[in-house]
Amino acid sequence: LFDYKETLKQCLRELDLDYLFLTNRDPTEVKMSQIIMPCHCNHRQELCVGQLLKWIDITACLSAERHAMSPCVTASMDDINFEHTIRVGQVVSIKSKVNRAFNSSMEVGIQVSCEDLFSGHHWKVCHAYATFVTQRKETGERVLLKPIVPETQKEQLEYSLAAERRRVRMLHDDIIKDLLTHGCIQQGSNAVAAEKTKVESVELVLPPHTNHQVNTFGGQIMAWMVNVATIAASRLCQTHPTLRTIDMFTFRGPSQIGDRLLLKAIVNNAFTDSIEVGVRAEAYQDLGTNRHINSAFMIFEVLDDHGKPCTLPRLQPEPLEGERRFQEAIARKKIRLDRKYIISRKQCEVPLSVPWNPRNQVYLSYNNVSTLKTLASRKKWRLSSEKDKVRLYSLEEKTMLSFRVDTEVDVPAHTAFSLLAELCNRPSWDTYYQKCDLIHQVDDDDFLYHVVTPSVHPKGIHQDFILLASKRRPCGSGDSYVIALRSVLLTSHPPTEGCNRGEVLCAGFIIQDTKNNMSLLSYYNQASPEVLPYISSDIAGLSTSFYNIFSSCREYLTANSPGCTLPPPVVLG
Repeated sequence: LFDYKETLKQCLRELDLDYLFLTNRDPTEVKMSQIIMPCHCNHRQELCVGQLLKWIDITACLSAERHAMSPCVTASMDDINFEHTIRVGQVVSIKSKVNRAFNSSMEVGIQVSCEDLFSGHHWKVCHAYATFVTQRKETGERVLLKPIVPETQKEQLEYSLAAERRRVRMLHDDIIKDLLTHGCIQQGSNAVAAEKTKVESVELVLPPHTNHQVNTFGGQIMAWMVNVATIAASRLCQTHPTLRTIDMFTFRGPSQIGDRLLLKAIVNNAFTDSIEVGVRAEAYQDLGTNRHINSAFMIFEVLDDHGKPCTLPRLQPEPLEGERRFQEAIARKKIRLDRKYIISRKQCEVPLSVPWNPRNQVYLSYNNVSTLKTLASRKKWRLSSEKDKVRLYSLEEKTMLSFRVDTEVDVPAHTAFSLLAELCNRPSWDTYYQKCDLIHQVDDDDFLYHVVTPSVHPKGIHQDFILLASKRRPCGSGDSYVIALRSVLLTSHPPTEGCNRGEVLCAGFIIQDTKNNMSLLSYYNQASPEVLPYISSDIAGLSTSFYNIFSSCREYLTANSPGCTLPPPVVLG
């Protein structure tokens, strides 16, 4: 093992890695640290994003290959948002590990942080998720990956959410197409013609540009793409822009030594304080036809002396293809805003409910499921009360109180899931659900409901909620059944005079198979003011109403399980 590590370190030194530390706890975890030298930086003495992408790709590839034990290539990279810049003399640290392996692809999580050696200050730079695939064997067979076995709670959470992120990636192109049907071109006077921002550059792939598989190194291609994109953005704003975000992109094919890479960049759209540049990479040899190997979209800002974004000139798109790119840039900005507002926002921010519409459904659904799974992974749950194997736990975090109810039921998990997923039947066993009506079935997994509950006060009026229910079957071994609930705003169902409109931050069921064809049912609720009075007396030990409700739930599941014909879950690849 020592000789293997020494040999690996020598290979990495040849790849111009200054430091590499491999941990023994997780065999796929790789750490790399680099001190930033002037040769890595731009004219402002800040680390070039292209150089950082090279290091990110190297580190992530090492993690992927350590798990696969075979050559791997970068298939795609999720959005990367660069929160801070890195300067000469500072140290950048990159950590990567495989979160989950599917059949022949795997998700690698990457964390990038920075350290000032003189002040000792550390800060986060960005995080990313990359998808790597194994190369086929010489016989043409695919290399099937062994599954990841998560050990810690954090690893279990990342493992579970990897399936949700994969779901979002697969729907990304469909979301773009849907958004394009609802756009319109808005052009202003004195706009800059997009043709003036065009950039073309040709790079010859030489041995130093290739990886150990003799393919053009993905990080090198990304670095070249950043270079031409920066030039295109500079031609519009006539100053030096700062790269802030790289949109999700996919590698379409490989490139080898001797290839010429034709890199094309043009500004697709200029918003008030940001610029989107589209970059296309094509490979060719001699007189052969061009092969499209990658496209990416990069978002730039121009900052003033105080670090504030400057107002940018408008863009006049080219006819036809330019107008298409102009529209697609608007759609991608809409997606970025949805992600920032829905996925990245904290649960304590007001308003808690997000307006629902079909074009932000994917991100609301992702947020719904990921928030419930994150709540379930929290530590320090405290047992507050127990009666007849129905256990009530509480979790206090600053101003937030959450509770969990666990009970084991004598029905298989897939049966319990199918019965509890029919939310309209919940009033038959839950006294706090007086009425539940299905408003809209979004798709096979997501539903909108109108729920009416009793008043907190004896003589008060009823409360109602508009809930998004996201239902998930297991994607593979180690996954649970999930029914996630959260409030949304629906224009067709505004608050009514007969009810107080309440909000559910995070609630739902997580159902796991246990021994002897039984299942563990866990209900979670991140208590909002509307829900808190229902449960506070139970947590304080003054009541056991939670026991009555979940005893009824067990009876409901047991009584209805013989008639359930739902087949066992289909495990996805």
